[in-house]
Amino acid sequence: MNNTPDIWQFLEENKKMIQEYVELKIEIFNLKFIRKSSSIGGILIWIMILAFSGLLILFFAGITLGFWLSKVFESNIAGFGATTGILLLITLILVLARKQLFINPIIRIIIREQTKENEEA
Repeated sequence: MNNTPDIWQFLEENKKMIQEYVELKIEIFNLKFIRKSSSIGGILIWIMILAFSGLLILFFAGITLGFWLSKVFESNIAGFGATTGILLLITLILVLARKQLFINPIIRIIIREQTKENEEA
């Protein structure tokens, strides 16, 4: 006589409970994924809004600087040329430091959002 429990019999008897458990786990995973991706999406949209605002500020600051330097140099060409040079220098610095200033912080934010535990709101 074999007194060991038959695994197939156990699975057949508890098939409905196991199926409900798996479906519930899948639903929990989907909800967690939606929460995390929504959080990351919101952060990325906020970063894009900040970048656009920064671009507008830089644009108007460049125009203001150009007009001011035009008065200082008493030449529109020299004033706006100097402004262009300054903006090119700023752009070069941002390109060279893009990893430290932009890429790595965004990666850290995304990783922090992905690994954040459930928070009670």
